[in-house]
Amino acid sequence: MSIDTLIFRLSGLKETLDGQYIALCPGHDDRSPSLSIRECDDGRVLLHCFAGCDTGNVLAAIGMTFADVMPKRIGQFHSHKPVPFRIPPRDALITLDHESLVVAIIASDFLEHRKIDEATWARLAQAVSRINKTRAASAPAKVAR
Repeated sequence: MSIDTLIFRLSGLKETLDGQYIALCPGHDDRSPSLSIRECDDGRVLLHCFAGCDTGNVLAAIGMTFADVMPKRIGQFHSHKPVPFRIPPRDALITLDHESLVVAIIASDFLEHRKIDEATWARLAQAVSRINKTRAASAPAKVAR
């Protein structure tokens, strides 16, 4: 299966780089794109939800399974090595830009002594979580010596 079949089922899709996308995550009530999608050279399609949704649940929400986004196995063992998740720099900047704006708006409300409801506190926690996950996924890869 190609990445085209997957991205056709997603909402709020934006191409960030050639063959790399962000979209609204179908695994939760997403208001801003938190799902990163890219296709590897070997045919695997990698998905990552910055809100923390399990990839299996994301796929199930659009009627797909892991078998739909992975190439066929050859023989008894899978020929692919695990790939640590790395967010493309442009996706990281988009996420950080959006989430830092959310933090700034809520901080401004707090400083102006405006009442902050539970949903707003939850959104602040989500923004902080997304910033931390983006930072971790953007860190330079460690080189073995």
